[in-house]
Amino acid sequence: MGFSKLGQTLTAAEILFLVKDDLKLVEKEIRLESIASVDVITSIGKHLQAGGGKRLRPTLLLLACRLFNEPSALAIKLAAVVEMIHTATLVHDDVIDVAETRRGRPSTNAVWGNHTSVLAGDWLYMQAFQVALRERSFHILDLLIGLTQVMVEGELIQLDRIGKRDVSEADYMELTDRKTASLFSACARLGAIAGGADDGAEARLGEFAWNLGMAFQLVDDVLDFTSREKVLGKPVGNDLQEGKVTLPLIYALESATAEEKAAVATVLSEMSYKTVEFSAILQIIKKYRGIERTMERAQAFTQKARAIISEFPESSCQRALYGVTDLVTDRDH
Repeated sequence: MGFSKLGQTLTAAEILFLVKDDLKLVEKEIRLESIASVDVITSIGKHLQAGGGKRLRPTLLLLACRLFNEPSALAIKLAAVVEMIHTATLVHDDVIDVAETRRGRPSTNAVWGNHTSVLAGDWLYMQAFQVALRERSFHILDLLIGLTQVMVEGELIQLDRIGKRDVSEADYMELTDRKTASLFSACARLGAIAGGADDGAEARLGEFAWNLGMAFQLVDDVLDFTSREKVLGKPVGNDLQEGKVTLPLIYALESATAEEKAAVATVLSEMSYKTVEFSAILQIIKKYRGIERTMERAQAFTQKARAIISEFPESSCQRALYGVTDLVTDRDH
């Protein structure tokens, strides 16, 4: 997609090229900081890092930094911190959701059990803060502590809503803000801090990334219904099996018949597609344009993100951040 002010947006390969050397340093930092005095934690750390992932959050932080300056040691450390926090949330999520796979590999809890996995997730959180604490910056710590509190509150809110059919669009947006968008926003703000940006630029980048994070989660929830397990790295339709009603289904339920609502309720109560098949649920969602409406909302968030990033002076990193908005909405996993 072209855009008049900035020229041609960058491809995924071009975006990755800008930060690939930085990301190698981030991976090294994560590897070093995941070594613990207890062997099982080190083993879990290696297992998690070997699982890969998009590394979208560190990339976002590094690109935000590069808008102002070349990434310093601080930027590399903060990129490792946000990825460790993100990984800790995934470990805890898998325990809560009783997930068996993560990114196409056995989940931590499937290999080491729930008790060990919860403690390993806790250790990762604390280790991330230990790394951040070494910088002796109240601004950074305040941002990270606020972020972690919001994310944990989001997890508690989600737990309270498990199995409930009457989740509103506003409820969903609040949860998405807490569990996903807040972390995206913090990544961009931390990158701005590492790059020496002023408070105004930091705030605007945070707003850009918040909108990006909202779009990312909406697309994720569409892919849960439309992708394939091999591509997604986890079972398709998994959210509903875990008792979570996401936006495509929320939209569909607004117009669904009593019989269709009962079918959704059956899956929620049984937490399986044993009685009602996944294809039947997908048909209901498609019938009421749940997928199309969710993608329209995602596009609205990406448009806001693009408008904000267009305010910044033109550079390769600015074009990359614009390009990330395309990657978020046009993806298959």
